[in-house]
Amino acid sequence: MRTIAIINQKGGCGKTTVAINLASSLAAHAKKTLLVDMDPQSHCAVGLAVPEEQIEQSVYDVLISNARGEPIRLAEVLWQISDGFELAPASIDLAAFDQQMTGVLDREGCLAAVLEKVERDYDYVIIDCPPSVSLLTFNAIRAATDVVVPVETGYFSLHGLSKQLDTLSVLCRQCSRQINVMVLASMYDIRTKMGREILGELRKQFSGKMFKTIVNFNTKLKEAASLGQPISEYDPASKGHKDFQSLAEELIGTDTHARRAEMVGTLQSKLDAISASAEELLSSIKTPQRAAKVEAAPAPSPEKAKTIDEKIADFYGVRQMEDAVMFVTLYPRAGNVQVAGDFNNWQPEQTPLKKVGSNGLWQVKLPMNKGKYRYRLVVDGQWQQDPYNESTEANPYGEMNSVLEVR
Repeated sequence: MRTIAIINQKGGCGKTTVAINLASSLAAHAKKTLLVDMDPQSHCAVGLAVPEEQIEQSVYDVLISNARGEPIRLAEVLWQISDGFELAPASIDLAAFDQQMTGVLDREGCLAAVLEKVERDYDYVIIDCPPSVSLLTFNAIRAATDVVVPVETGYFSLHGLSKQLDTLSVLCRQCSRQINVMVLASMYDIRTKMGREILGELRKQFSGKMFKTIVNFNTKLKEAASLGQPISEYDPASKGHKDFQSLAEELIGTDTHARRAEMVGTLQSKLDAISASAEELLSSIKTPQRAAKVEAAPAPSPEKAKTIDEKIADFYGVRQMEDAVMFVTLYPRAGNVQVAGDFNNWQPEQTPLKKVGSNGLWQVKLPMNKGKYRYRLVVDGQWQQDPYNESTEANPYGEMNSVLEVR
């Protein structure tokens, strides 16, 4: 049985989308597959149309009961999604897992012990991990033979990659085991210059530790998730389905244990090198200054007062400027860019951005009262988080909203 943990500390990288659709594609290749949701937000159940009110027991109950010596069998909580594809759903109770397991011996090995009992029942186990470093994440890594790190081809995602590799290094020092770490480029938009540059640098820096398959940005994937279907059911002819078919075939075609797996000593040095490469990559990509949080713009220098256009050119993202908030983004090939959020009742047509110059810069200035706002960009009809705003939070659809705070 091959156990693959899908991990990234940064939200919004398509982690749950990868977990659901990879599991579905493996099952379509006649591989008996189990999807284990270790995220308290339970987005796998949402993305597969499993009614939350009907989930009486979750993977939390299995883990806790086994640790207490009163085991509940994993089979008792499973949902049959399709032929050869089953889901062990999560629940909000997982948020208390760390506290509940205080003082329990080998608490990092709870999931591994549960999966060991069913290793003859499945060809593949896919584990969707929470976007944080917690006991749940360590349980997933401890149980895994493979770790897949989805990396959105945006600037801030590289920080998450470096942090995640540091976490894997810590685990390697704690337990001797074989594990294969691979990077997967996800949510790739070929239309953006930044996306193309970062993908090129990722391939250059990570080469043998990166999948050849790329998961492209595809609206059909989002539509499928909103309707509770894997892309293989929603639109088998879509680019998204083809990407995950290719990813499943690439995984099946590798022999993790014989050809790619590395003993912990070798892996440690590899992870250190990859982490260093991530830092080099961050410094090598020349990007304009970004505003991760909405802050008041500094006063013009007395030596030279900047024009509004010059101020805008200093950053992409969102920033408070006097009595309004400025949204600025870069989409060189877009024909239409809008913003939708709490401030306009999520009606993108009410707030179009204006294209400035010929370099693909888009902007809009909106008056806003003090408060916290959630928003998303709509680029040529495709909803997405703001790639230049690091502040995000999960929404009910398994995706990420960008967040701004006006002070």
